[in-house]
Amino acid sequence: KQLADKDFFACVCEAIRETGVDSNYLTFELTESFLLADIDEKITLFNRLKEMGIKLSIDDFGTGYSSLAYLKSLPIDKLKIDQYFVRDIATNQSDAQIVKTIISMAKAMGLHVIAEGVETKSQLDFLRENDCAEFQGYYFSKPLSFNDLVGTYFMKK
Repeated sequence: KQLADKDFFACVCEAIRETGVDSNYLTFELTESFLLADIDEKITLFNRLKEMGIKLSIDDFGTGYSSLAYLKSLPIDKLKIDQYFVRDIATNQSDAQIVKTIISMAKAMGLHVIAEGVETKSQLDFLRENDCAEFQGYYFSKPLSFNDLVGTYFMKK
């Protein structure tokens, strides 16, 4: 909803100015279904965000009503493989092949790939063996609040 707001770009610029955050550290995750409506307007917005150094990622890739044609037009940086496909890659040949194909396609397009829903070592091993280098999932940690993240990973005791 926020991305569809006509003042979204101005709000992003204002938030960056107020916080002083380096926009090169920001990534906006977009769902496929959101991308498909008013694609031309979104491409303009996404190009403006990219010019600021903000990265764009398509979340849950392969679960929406995707068209591979729009991948050529969008200035995206990453594809996130949905956990639906990752869940059974060690036991289901179809899921394994879909994941391999997404990784291969993304790499050929110069995109980074993130696998979400990684919960087991066998899933992690499969993904690493197939050239996926970024992961999310309970295998690493359950979701943490900002304070828990800072306290757990960044504060020296």
